[in-house]
Amino acid sequence: MDFDLMITSFPKLLGATVVTLKLLSASLLFGLFIGLLFAILRINKNIYINKFANFYSYIFRGTPLLVQIFIIYFGLGQIEYLRSTFLWVILKEPYWCAIIAFTLNTGAYTSEILRSAFQTVKPGIVEAGKSLGISNKIIFYKIQIPIAIRQSLPAYGNEIILMMKGTSLASTVTLMDLTGVAKYIISTTFKPIEVFIVAGGIYLFMTFVIHNVIKYLEKKYSFQQ
Repeated sequence: MDFDLMITSFPKLLGATVVTLKLLSASLLFGLFIGLLFAILRINKNIYINKFANFYSYIFRGTPLLVQIFIIYFGLGQIEYLRSTFLWVILKEPYWCAIIAFTLNTGAYTSEILRSAFQTVKPGIVEAGKSLGISNKIIFYKIQIPIAIRQSLPAYGNEIILMMKGTSLASTVTLMDLTGVAKYIISTTFKPIEVFIVAGGIYLFMTFVIHNVIKYLEKKYSFQQ
């Protein structure tokens, strides 16, 4: 076991963690908005809107994230029309392609998490709001959404951890994130065990932080309706 390599590689891997965290935060932020939007569409009574939202969720939950990254980065770049539009400025960059893939993927899972949370809101709460003369719009935005978000925290915490680990796939499109830098160090030292132990330790620490933040939020906010 080469402990000197582990010590010298740690600062490089730690620096690459910044890229991983940027990918994660951007994907979660955009994915949360998309997930909330499609969760609302999923509970819509219009059958066509519901089917459309369900189709989006089915596609991105039913295919591997790696395949989605490859289709967006390599596949869309093969379309000549896109190369002549403003979209090419985004699609030619692996960083933005990775964010798009991660966003669409986590958005699909988040939509299902929030949809399930919406369905746990007791009808009596909605009826109580209506009896007080509160409009359906205010009930939805001020009562149902906050309750659904609180109810979805445990499941969404798992999604955050899964997406954090999923960002390691960004290295397949040449991004030098934590896994990408680890692969580069291994290619020059031919010592994968030591490097991956350090990289795995950093991933484990990030998981520990995320887990405890979600656990704190679960204790802070009551899930009892």
